[in-house]
Amino acid sequence: MKLKKPKLEPKVSAGSMADIAFLLLIFFLVSTSLLQEKGLMMQLPPDLEPLDAPVRKRNLFKVLINSHNQYLIEGEVRSDLNGLEDEIKNFVVNPNSDPNLAENPQKAIISIKTQRGAEYATFITVLDRIKESYYQMYGEQVGLTSSEFRALNRNKKKDRLLYEKARQNLPMNISIAEPDKIKNL
Repeated sequence: MKLKKPKLEPKVSAGSMADIAFLLLIFFLVSTSLLQEKGLMMQLPPDLEPLDAPVRKRNLFKVLINSHNQYLIEGEVRSDLNGLEDEIKNFVVNPNSDPNLAENPQKAIISIKTQRGAEYATFITVLDRIKESYYQMYGEQVGLTSSEFRALNRNKKKDRLLYEKARQNLPMNISIAEPDKIKNL
């Protein structure tokens, strides 16, 4: 009598499937570019020794942003930023030696302070306007518009000399203070 051999059923090895899935996972992780947020491109000042003399109120131009995105500019409540660039230029340069404006451009400080509920877009708009006023001043020093000044290529010697001449004795002193708790203006 013949013994029947048990029928062998074909099987697929599942062990190698896990290896293949793992390799595919690694491949897609390595080859996929993840979204990276750029953030603000700002250069922090060098670490200096503390100042001996406090900043005089006369040299401080204050811009406050409340949680409702309203502005308090030099004690005046505003809903828009019309004329801010001209006010900052006048404050920093002080062409008529006004005792209420900055003593000189080196001592002038523009201070931005926000409350916690303020929107980032509002803060960035204010910061851009302040920087634009400085770029206008820099351009005026060397006979350029603010956009021409920003387009200078500092890798070229001629442009670098213009850039340095424009910024000479006119530092961009912008103070960004920590936000306050929410309070209404």
